[in-house]
Amino acid sequence: MTASVTELTITAEDRRVAWLATAAVALSLVDAAIPSPLPGVKPGLANIVTLIVLIRYGWGTAVWVSALRVLATSLMLGFFLAPGFFLSLTGTTLSLAILGLAKHLPPRWFGPVSLSILAAFAHIGGQLLLARAWLIPHDGVFVLTPIFAAAALIFGTINGLIAAKLLVETPAPEITP
Repeated sequence: MTASVTELTITAEDRRVAWLATAAVALSLVDAAIPSPLPGVKPGLANIVTLIVLIRYGWGTAVWVSALRVLATSLMLGFFLAPGFFLSLTGTTLSLAILGLAKHLPPRWFGPVSLSILAAFAHIGGQLLLARAWLIPHDGVFVLTPIFAAAALIFGTINGLIAAKLLVETPAPEITP
């Protein structure tokens, strides 16, 4: 019996996604190291990478980078398939859905900052809805909405400003095959 070998072809796009996902994972690890006054209130630094990817390479690439980030970060931090994983996945999924829709809005009014704010609100909204439906089956969870909304506005604005600055100041890197 002979063993067959399947050879995978790695493209420049594969390399780009891998590098961008690595950057997003690194920022997620930094995020995890930042002390939080309330569970769920984090800067969401990896969203800077997601915004840049969305604007430079499109929604499909942003989905790949985000999915790899959620998976790799949960494995590295030890919460794969734990509630935190599903909260992160839900927030990321809703955020990407909103970004996919918002990407078609006029760029004059919907640039990196407004997209970041929309994504931050979608992310925390998805997490609150999942927490209510699964972890804390009581409407009292929504008492925290003003705190989470304020954090989403602040961090969404900051991350959007950083993404906008990086988009202007750094050219898209060339990935060689």
